[in-house]
Amino acid sequence: MPSPSADALQLSVELASGKHSLVLANPVMAASGTFSYGVEYAKVFDIQRLGAIVSKTTTLRPHAGSPPGRRIDETPAGMLNSIGLQNIGIDKLLRDLAPAWSRWRVPVVVSILGAAVDEYGACAARLEGVAGIAGLELNISSPNARRGGMEFGQDAATAAAVTASVVRACTLPVIVKLTPNVGDIAAIARAVVDAGADALCVVNTLQAMSIDARARRPNITRTFAGLSGPAIKPVALRMVWQVASAVSVPIIGCGGIVDGIDAVEFLLAGATAVQVGTATFRNPRAPLDVLEGIEAYMRAEGVADVRELVGAARA
Repeated sequence: MPSPSADALQLSVELASGKHSLVLANPVMAASGTFSYGVEYAKVFDIQRLGAIVSKTTTLRPHAGSPPGRRIDETPAGMLNSIGLQNIGIDKLLRDLAPAWSRWRVPVVVSILGAAVDEYGACAARLEGVAGIAGLELNISSPNARRGGMEFGQDAATAAAVTASVVRACTLPVIVKLTPNVGDIAAIARAVVDAGADALCVVNTLQAMSIDARARRPNITRTFAGLSGPAIKPVALRMVWQVASAVSVPIIGCGGIVDGIDAVEFLLAGATAVQVGTATFRNPRAPLDVLEGIEAYMRAEGVADVRELVGAARA
């Protein structure tokens, strides 16, 4: 079988359809919390080549994040972070960033978090109809939020209530980012899809910690943090497989993706798209490298349409 040329490759994927349409030029997204708001990376490489960018998680009001002290610790095959969702708040995002995003070709999805269920809906209402915002990602999975985040994502009823609050407040595509820190991720996935989620991101960081043996103290000031990077990839891959068995909406695979083969594995497990996060700290160009790696795999394997890979390992 002849290998398709680069121009012949079909890379576009759909994360939401109908009135909540969200079509990406390719399946590679920059993950929330690792790509800031995209503006800085635009100076490093052509971010317009990506499928989408997910902003830092944003709250109704500016948030200072975790207390002063150590917030990051490198671990074998990964890193711990406890930034604490430091962000500029929705007002500044709307004033300073949305106008720039509206001039970009690459879609920007805004990650939001609330301290209460209704706060998610309030955030969504503020972002409704704003040029430059292509969709929302609901952070119900961060282990670094003092209120909200993971605690909402660990209970199916609460996760569904958050999702329903946002769906009622806006017409934007709604992606719900799930936590791996649960016993039955499929149950949470079904609950948020029943509440109106258009797509799911699987998964956020694993709650973890590290200790300084000489100081005899935790390395992270807040003790617990979120583990990301290649160390969590097998867990994330397993959870994508489980969620793909439970729901029919598109899934975005996230967790430890460093290169194109990593991304292809998530697609084969049932993901429609992928997010690249921690890899950007070592290689700012990582999302583009992942995209080019997917393209190289498709040419080598004679795959003309990336959608042929979605769930292929499940056959």
